[in-house]
Amino acid sequence: MSAQMILIVRALGRLCIDSVSALGRLVLFAMAALSHVFRPPFYRREFFIALLNVGYLSLPVVGLTALFTGAALALQIYSGGSRFNAPEVVPQIVAIGMVRELGPVLVGLMIAARVTSSIAAEMATMKVTEQIDALVTLSSNPLKYLAVPRVLAATLTLPILVAVGDSIGIFGGYLVGVNSLDFNAAGYLKNTVTFLELWDVTSGLIKGAVFGFILSIMGCYHGMNSGRGAQGVGRATINAVVSSSILILAANYLLTSLFFTS
Repeated sequence: MSAQMILIVRALGRLCIDSVSALGRLVLFAMAALSHVFRPPFYRREFFIALLNVGYLSLPVVGLTALFTGAALALQIYSGGSRFNAPEVVPQIVAIGMVRELGPVLVGLMIAARVTSSIAAEMATMKVTEQIDALVTLSSNPLKYLAVPRVLAATLTLPILVAVGDSIGIFGGYLVGVNSLDFNAAGYLKNTVTFLELWDVTSGLIKGAVFGFILSIMGCYHGMNSGRGAQGVGRATINAVVSSSILILAANYLLTSLFFTS
């Protein structure tokens, strides 16, 4: 075996070992955060602040994203359905598409862009300025004080945001269908309600909770393990958003295959 081939194999081996090590550290971090959820002390003030940041302050971006997505989806389905002489399927597909897939995924990605980046940047800055070390000096667990309230808030809030996004997205499709595509308003609503099943809504809410856990864990993990200096803060923020977005899409596929394939 040539020296060049040895170097390539060595680099691949190092990459695999580093990847497995990083995955192990992430899993241990997530398990530690979960274990602290059920153990006192509980920092209620930090939890309610995280609820405000993740939930209430995210409503505008979630609402606007869902509204325009539902409206565009209605136009696309009408255009595609017309090719097969089936434009009347717009209400059903808009409702099912928003509730099952687009609502949870888009809300997850928008919250990842807004909240995950904020969490990672805040915690990375606290590490750079040695505020996390100060918490340890004061006999406070940084994981419990900083990460657990944010993880719990995101996991509980994302299903609510998904429900709001689904409703606004369906409403956006309704506005386009009635005002631009000449659908009957009563008939549009009837078809939406008739073909939408309880499990469609429930599966989307479950996805929201899973996505909330993922994006909060990734923000906290990368923030608390950031490098030093301003460059370390920037790198932690980028890694948190990118990794949480990829994991949300991967988890969406796994959950969809689990829920809707037999």
